[in-house]
Amino acid sequence: MTKNKSKPILLLIAGLLWVSFTQAQESANASGGDATGSGGTVAYSVGQIVYTTNTGSSGTVSQGVQHAYEIFTVGIKETGLNILLIAFPNPTTDNLTLQIQDYNNEKLSYQLFDMQGKWLSNGHIVAQQTQINMNNLPAATYFIHVVNQENKKVKSFKIIKN
Repeated sequence: MTKNKSKPILLLIAGLLWVSFTQAQESANASGGDATGSGGTVAYSVGQIVYTTNTGSSGTVSQGVQHAYEIFTVGIKETGLNILLIAFPNPTTDNLTLQIQDYNNEKLSYQLFDMQGKWLSNGHIVAQQTQINMNNLPAATYFIHVVNQENKKVKSFKIIKN
């Protein structure tokens, strides 16, 4: 008799376990709604990533999980300049020298910023060595960006002023 009572209990436990492992389609959608037209009504959602497409004689419908995506390139584009930039002495106390090897009269300039990104000064680079006066600045960390004529960054330096 105990054998007959245990069989339904085992089936009940097996059924509950099977139900707990099954999953329905679920997604977090950005938006959605219902669209109605002369041909019928369609429910739609925005922000899903999987879909199937069904085609018939009267048209095509994509159903399931759908999501549009964009590809962004992250990084710094090459400038095409083949020059070597050096900033010295670093740390500095009064003047900083910006030296450019293989300088071929490219139209370059420098921009000096503090740690908060506040613009402090700028100037044109017209020779292989450019002196940047930092006497009037307090002891802190600064950034110097060397930019080309399109204002695109060629190189950046982190400068410490004592």
